[in-house]
Amino acid sequence: MNNFEFKNPTKIIFGKGSIEKLSNEIPKGAKVLMLYGGGSIKKNGIYDQVKTALANIDVVEFGGIPANPEYAVLMEALKVIKDQNITYLLAVGGGSVIDGTKFLSAAALFEGDNPWDILAKNIKTEKGMPFGTVLTLPATGSEMNSGAVITRKETKQKVTMGGQGLFPVFSILDPLVVASLPERQIANGLTDAFMHVLEQYMTYPTGAILQDRFAESILQTLLEVAPRVMKDPTDYKAASNFMWSCTWALNGLLHKGVPADWASHSMGHELTALFGIDHARTLAIIAPNHYKFNFEAKKDKLAQYAERIWNITEGSTDDKAHAAIEKTVGFFHELGIDTKLSDYTKDYDGIAEIISQRFTDRGWLGMGEHKSLTPDMVEEIVKMAY
Repeated sequence: MNNFEFKNPTKIIFGKGSIEKLSNEIPKGAKVLMLYGGGSIKKNGIYDQVKTALANIDVVEFGGIPANPEYAVLMEALKVIKDQNITYLLAVGGGSVIDGTKFLSAAALFEGDNPWDILAKNIKTEKGMPFGTVLTLPATGSEMNSGAVITRKETKQKVTMGGQGLFPVFSILDPLVVASLPERQIANGLTDAFMHVLEQYMTYPTGAILQDRFAESILQTLLEVAPRVMKDPTDYKAASNFMWSCTWALNGLLHKGVPADWASHSMGHELTALFGIDHARTLAIIAPNHYKFNFEAKKDKLAQYAERIWNITEGSTDDKAHAAIEKTVGFFHELGIDTKLSDYTKDYDGIAEIISQRFTDRGWLGMGEHKSLTPDMVEEIVKMAY
């Protein structure tokens, strides 16, 4: 195993009725900005639960954070933070709302002139405005990590950010929220979490036995509960395991001591930025082709994945590895997730070249676990995904 350091300071409050514990986590005297998305929380009862829990706390609201947290909208929220002397942030939503809140946490204390520099210059935030979360959509794991992805609409950019100062102080996870989610969002959440694990697992064997088993346990759990939670989101046991798997898929533990890939995410982000395709679906578009293109480098781990996750024990290493890719595509299809770019848009001609050039312009000349994936290779992978 590689050397590593691990610290995750986020307090998790998990289970039925946990939203009512919210007031216990907000510091006395805090002035809170409550952030949320398009308003679904007002239809499913979560808004009322949160407002009841915050009845004795000074709260200002900011709604309308879009599915891909938009920089211009977040700058409006930043003005509210400054004008209203906000001291604490509360994200009530899924990964997009939480990611947007992380940007605001960083921007609220940023000493530079232009908050976009946090993203453009990859400035790591060591201290942000404190914030908590009430998770309404299991998917990204943002409720227990320090990373975020922000979109800038006018330039069609989707940029990552992070730093030790951007862990939530606490996150409330009540699996009952899953009951109100549409099938599409549940499918996206399952796909997102599955791919988060694969990005940290699908590299090459390193002898990190426990890390592999951690990753495999999450994959197995997602496969087991997926049909149940898709069929009946009111199934509390399935919803609980779904929600907790999403959190552990990206809370920092899986990639400690092992190599990680993340190239599929980088390519997928571009498809979201250019076409507005759901993040999880871009991963399902890119990842199988990424594995096919880099088959020789990944086949040993693919074969292990085939044996342990898909129970494929017959055939050569190559046979098992190829079968594992097809099984993964089949899983996405069972969730109703299409896996070709042409399933989402007919305007894909030339997109591979555009993405390749963007990576070149940013200096992303070596990606993946071996830092060997060049922009020219990215172009080929995206073309395979057409």
